[in-house]
Amino acid sequence: MAKELAIQTFGLTKQFDRHLAVNEVDLQVTEGEVYGLIGPNGAGKTTLIRMLVAAEEPTTGEIYLHGNRFLRDKSNSTLKRRLGYLPDDFPLYDDLTVWDYLDYFARLYRLRDPKRTQRLCEVLELVQLTNKRNSIISTLSRGMKQRLSLGRTIIHEPILLVLDEPVSGLDPIARMQFREIIKILQEAGMTILISSHVLSDLAQLCTSVGIMELGCLVESASLKELYHRLSRQQVFISTLDNQEALICELKNHPLVEAWEVMLGNNQIRVEFSGGEEDCAALLRTLIDAGISISEFHRTQEDLETIFLKLGHQQAS
Repeated sequence: MAKELAIQTFGLTKQFDRHLAVNEVDLQVTEGEVYGLIGPNGAGKTTLIRMLVAAEEPTTGEIYLHGNRFLRDKSNSTLKRRLGYLPDDFPLYDDLTVWDYLDYFARLYRLRDPKRTQRLCEVLELVQLTNKRNSIISTLSRGMKQRLSLGRTIIHEPILLVLDEPVSGLDPIARMQFREIIKILQEAGMTILISSHVLSDLAQLCTSVGIMELGCLVESASLKELYHRLSRQQVFISTLDNQEALICELKNHPLVEAWEVMLGNNQIRVEFSGGEEDCAALLRTLIDAGISISEFHRTQEDLETIFLKLGHQQAS
């Protein structure tokens, strides 16, 4: 049975005076996905996100969440309760304790005891701040503060989570901790839309990716499809002796599209159009030809390379 769409937009557009920030975006995010939204500064990511969470009124277009029309007025109270939104600049109240901060937001969402206390304990454990429950927020590290902000965002158990640049400025360990929490939330069935400039994080987290340029959604696909369609496969090969013989074999191989000798390490980088079995067959062919292979490994262009390549195509 096909999953329903958690987010669907039709012709979503936002114009500020003469600036077209978001231009007729048709976005589809399937229930249970982690959908990564990427693009350069000024591409329209934050404006799109703000419209999706009713913080900004669209100029034209429609938004549907789980099949229901989503409007900014007071008619969507149930839908809004199912949303969790973490903007990139949400302030913390530095003079409160961690517990009091979460308790404040739990009360805003009208959680009542004993459910409220139980939920606070669950969230503190999830965001790894149980031992900081009585600490003043001003004493927390940046990573802890960001995990606390995420805790505030999920305190009311939303089913759709929208995160705008949540790992901005965090060190690698803090980013890893944040990633682990996102994975747990996805495993629990939550749909997550996340924008970020840290593409290596998105590549580890996301099931699908949307790429924005100048207000337009220029690409939207599963990560698997995106790699298959846009990521070139490369094979790096080194030989102990006869590099000329290796080059001769590569020139004559039908799946070798291009090759170059890497300066400094005597390694050859090959653009290869075959799959895993073809790659194994290439290695067997080279060994059968009597070439002493000292290194042979296959890799694919990563998400960052794909993004830069797409951006170059759009610019040209």
